[in-house]
Amino acid sequence: MPVSRTRLSLALAVSCIALPCAAQNAVSTTAFDEVVVTASRIPQSLRSIGTSLTVLDSSDLQLRGNLAVQDILRQTPAVSVTNSGGAGKVSALRIRGEEGYRTLLILDGIRLLDPSAPQTAPQFEHMLSSNLARVEILRGPQGLAYGADAGGVVNMTTLPASRALNVTLDAQGGAYGTQHYSGTLTGGGPRADFVLLLSDFATDGFNAQAADTALRDADGYANTTLHGRAGFALADTLRLDVAHRQVRGDSAFDGCFHPSTFAVEHDCADRFALDATRAALTRDTAHGTHTLAYATTQTERRNVAAGLAAFSSEGALERWEYLGHVRDLPGFALVFGADHEDARNNDAGRNNTGLFTEVLSEFSANLHISAGLRHDDNDDFGTNTSYRLSSAYLVDAGTTGTLKFKASHGTGLRAPSPYEVAYNSGSFSYPPASLTTLQQESSEGSEAGVEYLHATGLHLDAVYFTQDVNDFIYFDLAAFSGYLQQQGSSTSRGVELAGSLPLSSAWHLQANYTWNETQQPNGLQRPRRPEHQYNLGASWQGMQQRLTLNAFYRAARAAVDDTSAGRVALDDYGVLDLSGGYRVNEHLQLFARVENLLDTQYEELSGYNTAARAGYLGFRLNYRP
Repeated sequence: MPVSRTRLSLALAVSCIALPCAAQNAVSTTAFDEVVVTASRIPQSLRSIGTSLTVLDSSDLQLRGNLAVQDILRQTPAVSVTNSGGAGKVSALRIRGEEGYRTLLILDGIRLLDPSAPQTAPQFEHMLSSNLARVEILRGPQGLAYGADAGGVVNMTTLPASRALNVTLDAQGGAYGTQHYSGTLTGGGPRADFVLLLSDFATDGFNAQAADTALRDADGYANTTLHGRAGFALADTLRLDVAHRQVRGDSAFDGCFHPSTFAVEHDCADRFALDATRAALTRDTAHGTHTLAYATTQTERRNVAAGLAAFSSEGALERWEYLGHVRDLPGFALVFGADHEDARNNDAGRNNTGLFTEVLSEFSANLHISAGLRHDDNDDFGTNTSYRLSSAYLVDAGTTGTLKFKASHGTGLRAPSPYEVAYNSGSFSYPPASLTTLQQESSEGSEAGVEYLHATGLHLDAVYFTQDVNDFIYFDLAAFSGYLQQQGSSTSRGVELAGSLPLSSAWHLQANYTWNETQQPNGLQRPRRPEHQYNLGASWQGMQQRLTLNAFYRAARAAVDDTSAGRVALDDYGVLDLSGGYRVNEHLQLFARVENLLDTQYEELSGYNTAARAGYLGFRLNYRP
């Protein structure tokens, strides 16, 4: 894809502004020195990163308290979620308005993608927040190091291993017959360590779809998750890490089709199974790091309608990848890698091989520029090239403040999934979809922003972003003929504003706002993408930091949805959640939360219900023998 002058200028704007000041001394600030790993897949301080990234640590996750990961992530800048009727129901997490299947989900190095779905996409509805220690959210086109046109990356890690044996038990229950139990066992020594996590969740749920006026039954959900990882120091510079995850999710839902009559049914069930394993061998020396990894993912889903088997699908991903990082080069570091992925959906499959490299250059202690290139070779769609440029510059803003200017520009590609291609050529497709030969989608995105950090802890961030997806593939909701392709660009243009302020040792405030103006090639707003999103949060600590109270308010405005009957406007809404915790002693903590305190009635998807006011109580027990 050719580089437009306007977007290239935007990506390099920070550099041009910064060059006259490059001789200044390094700016010292603690928050900008926080180390993250998601931007270029290696440890980097935030000061050197030109892309927008949100970090949630274990305290952030516990303050919010929500069991569903997607309910925590939706409170961060530029992230929106649509859920079709409660826990365990199909959900899409969009970053800057891009489709949910362009969001890459990683946990402890495992790509949690479902190849049995129409698109190889993350299944956030089956992801619980228990035992998570950290989440990094990278916004914008990230096809460079991750491939497959990742329009955003959510990178999560579980609790760290401990040298001494440590046991943690959680239990909570509340509205809709919800019960959740989880346990963690960690331990290790000088040469090996391990983490074992077990979670069991069940809820009666509520009536998922407004159209279900006959049964009006509660559509429940059950989830059992086993996750473990182990590390072995094979030598002073050589380490083997193995991670495995197993998920079993059973969900009742509305709006399926009877396998014989094809009539709409509301007695529906989905049974989901995921087994994923990754092994990585890493050599880490003073000169650099080299990692060779192999991962395999198996997914299976079975749908039942009116007690009869209605639909089944199986998927498999097999992935080899190598990542290298050379850090002692004069004035710059080099990141490079290769990956080979075999994706299968039932009988349809495809291979893709990618090579990439990125130069991370440090022109001074304050000025950082990166440039990278990726080359992909796809079985069905040939060779393609994508790239990313970014820059960051820090400058003193008085004796106690720091400004960081940042900008980036990136491109990506997405080949039609094996399922999309197979569906259009199968027996269920008819014109116009059966006459459509699907082509690759391409994407391009830019951002420019400024961050301000004060010694008092005040943190402000403002970003302007643009994103285009060309030749967008979509399912024909009007005639149900199959998959069609828009000619032209689907765009997102917007602003992200975020801030946090510690008012005192007890009070802390935070807020973010996202304005996202989206447009299809025909000029209409893209569906299911609010134009305005607000998130406000306030936290208080007292009683020698043993008691914590939190309030979080989220709101969405000006969203539309496309249905088989045409376009509809979704109502504006706001939801208030309260949570609190009390640390009895070093071993026991009590917590409670109320979700949707104001009992707001709203829809994220046309025709799908959302939860009413709901309260939950629980405790966490920590024990070290």
